[in-house]
Amino acid sequence: MTGEITLRGKVTAVGGIKEKILAAKRSKITDIILSEENRRDIEDITKDYLEGLTFHYVENMIDIPSIVLVD
Repeated sequence: MTGEITLRGKVTAVGGIKEKILAAKRSKITDIILSEENRRDIEDITKDYLEGLTFHYVENMIDIPSIVLVD
């Protein structure tokens, strides 16, 4: 998961997304949570780098528990 969080729980965009995704992939991480604002950064990355990764885009912290907490 990457992003900045405001005091009201809004998840905002961060930089260096391509490098963070490559590091996550090298570490065998398959699910990545990003700010909705970072969606445009993913669209600019070559599809080969994105293979095997699942992206979850959130706008607020309240959206995250349903992604990370599983039965």
